[in-house]
Amino acid sequence: MLESLITSKTRVKLLVKFFVTSANSGHLRGLASEFNESTNAIRKELNHLSEAGYLQKKEVSNKIAYKANTKHPMFQLLQQVVHKYLGLDAIVEQVVERMGNVQTIELIGDYAKGIDSGTIEINIVGTDINTEYTENIIPKIKDIAHRSICLYYNKPLTKDGIVLFGGEERGI
Repeated sequence: MLESLITSKTRVKLLVKFFVTSANSGHLRGLASEFNESTNAIRKELNHLSEAGYLQKKEVSNKIAYKANTKHPMFQLLQQVVHKYLGLDAIVEQVVERMGNVQTIELIGDYAKGIDSGTIEINIVGTDINTEYTENIIPKIKDIAHRSICLYYNKPLTKDGIVLFGGEERGI
């Protein structure tokens, strides 16, 4: 979906990195290494996104750090587009609908860090969770998200996780 609208794969990776959660940040060489891309390709896209106002730049230890500009009028919309692109909205809808007493759904792992690794890890916290149902909906969610899904139940919430439903809204 997003690839057909934005033809630069590097730009899509950067949008996922910075807009899955506003807490994510990165610098040129670190992003180039993380995405296995040339520094020139990353620099070009960082400049475009910064000039458009979507990213903020800040000098930290002789490096320029980038992060999402949460004050940009399009910030929330871009974040929603990224969540939809990753299939996170569909996961939350499917899980909450028939799960039992769900208190919190938390995105953990690579995607919480903004890394599009191909496996979405979700922690579901609650009581009387219908795990049989969740295991049955994983193939549907995989089809929607085009990524593999790994569900965990009642793990302690992490400081790096992103709360998608319930709990205290951290990171979103």
